[in-house]
Amino acid sequence: MRLAQLSARSGVSAATIKYYLREGLLPPGRQVNATTAEYDEEHLRRLRLVRAMIQVGRVPVAKVREVLGHVDDDSLGRTIRLGAALWALPQVPEPDEDDEYVRAAHDEVGTLLDRLGWENAKQLTTISPAYRSLVVAVAAFRRLGYDWGAEVLAPYAELMHRTAVLDLDLLETQPSEPERIEFALLGAILNEPVLQALHRLAQEEESSRRYGFE
Repeated sequence: MRLAQLSARSGVSAATIKYYLREGLLPPGRQVNATTAEYDEEHLRRLRLVRAMIQVGRVPVAKVREVLGHVDDDSLGRTIRLGAALWALPQVPEPDEDDEYVRAAHDEVGTLLDRLGWENAKQLTTISPAYRSLVVAVAAFRRLGYDWGAEVLAPYAELMHRTAVLDLDLLETQPSEPERIEFALLGAILNEPVLQALHRLAQEEESSRRYGFE
């Protein structure tokens, strides 16, 4: 398809597509002549991924380029490739390791991982943004006087593990490795708001059952 067709099918303006091409977010089309290129379904899929990352995920263009570099690096194994792509997404600030609540949160999260038997997750604690995010959140709870430790977190973690199994089961239905990695990225960008919304709806439902609408 030509650029105008790619624009029409994707709903993205030709000017924006040209910008993405210049920034390396889309691979070049097949050159037909000096002024015309042909694009295919792979370009359309990648364009939709880029738009989701920028418009829905609010990921800066430079970060999108970094993430896609990991997506396209077929020299990496699936776990490292997926992890590198997800870790390149914007993350929470680094925890202040001099903060007593942060140190206590590290201990609680470590106890949690031991309790769950998540040995692989323990090996990634020094580099995993998800681990750091959990430490920051637990530290904030403790700073406010809430005992948000391993015992409270464990049932939530077990539910999240079941969610992760569903995620990877769906991922494995994708036909190619790039599509699997892209699917995982879309899950991080789009599915997390879905899970958050479901969580809040479930809270509203359970609250109304227990306490009514008064």
